[in-house]
Amino acid sequence: MKILVIEGSPHKHGSSNLLAERFIDGARDAGHVVTVFDAAHANLHPCLGCDACGMAGVCIQKDDMESLKDVIRHSDMIVFVTPLYYFGFSAQIKMVIDRFYSFNGELTSKGLKTALIAAAWDSNNETMEFLKNHYLKLCNYLNFKNQGMILGVGCGSPSMTERTKYPQKAYDFGKSLK
Repeated sequence: MKILVIEGSPHKHGSSNLLAERFIDGARDAGHVVTVFDAAHANLHPCLGCDACGMAGVCIQKDDMESLKDVIRHSDMIVFVTPLYYFGFSAQIKMVIDRFYSFNGELTSKGLKTALIAAAWDSNNETMEFLKNHYLKLCNYLNFKNQGMILGVGCGSPSMTERTKYPQKAYDFGKSLK
């Protein structure tokens, strides 16, 4: 399977990317091909809402979304990786999702497999509820096939994250994909 991991943390060596690395290790050990797109450090711009694309055309913005769209078109699965920012996706991941507008119908008809990997400082499981619901609603709207979620609570720093069960869960999740 061709898996695209979209990382949305401004901290290249932060907790969410640590979990992504473990997931990637597991997925590669299972024989999958993994591509990583660093949305936090890419040349991306927010959707302008101009509707020039008509939800099925070329976006007027010329940035890294053009190459990301090509990778998405050739992927079987997308994994969204985000730190929890104010109970939701990071702005960097949200910007990518908003830019799906220009090929909304194509995405819907593709029926991509997806997953969510997130890290939060707070150790309360309720912390992830809004993010989880947003992700599941996105899956429903775009006909994505949710394969699972790693919602790492108590993962405020990489050293904290390493002491939790989540790195192993992320590895096992990647390894288990069919």
